[in-house]
Amino acid sequence: MNQPTVKRDPEGTRRRILEAAKEQFSSLGLAGARVDAIASTAGTNERMLYYYFESKEGLYVAVLEAMYGDFANRESDLNLSGLPPSEAVRTLAASIWTYLRDHPRWLNLINNENLHEGRYLARSAKLRDIVSPVVDVLRATLARGAASGEFREDVDAVDFYVTLIGMGFYVASNRFTVAAFTGRNYSEEQSHKSISAMHLEMLLSYLRPRA
Repeated sequence: MNQPTVKRDPEGTRRRILEAAKEQFSSLGLAGARVDAIASTAGTNERMLYYYFESKEGLYVAVLEAMYGDFANRESDLNLSGLPPSEAVRTLAASIWTYLRDHPRWLNLINNENLHEGRYLARSAKLRDIVSPVVDVLRATLARGAASGEFREDVDAVDFYVTLIGMGFYVASNRFTVAAFTGRNYSEEQSHKSISAMHLEMLLSYLRPRA
């Protein structure tokens, strides 16, 4: 009697493990996430999890890399080179701030990794290569603006990028506590648009050449 053929799907299995792990790590952190629960949700077993990722910590790093990759790919795919420099900065900022607002699981993961003082992200050999293209796009935009006289020439691309992200991250990551002490919910569309417009004006004012 012929035995049924079992179709192997290693990439599918790996992808399902990552998706299940995103939910566990973003909800429970590294310490609270359970390997057996991740494997069960992914429809596989713990042996396969260790086969692909070696350890719980290795899976955690892979999840961080995947989520940073999703973020960086979105921003790298923006066609900023065809836009005037100021409009390119507006487009990039709006995209980043919207992404942060719409992806609370990623915010939870970043906050959890900061509790670990970034030690697990520091293990990643891929992270800087993942994020660098976004910074390169911004650096090219700033250079175009400086060449046209629209922007000042002494802007550090990394500092500007960190500042831009920080503006959106604080509002998105601290939305509950901010709502508690101000009574304003920045997850709501109108409030989000209002504070984003203020942040953009601050950023563009900084970029303008000094008199």
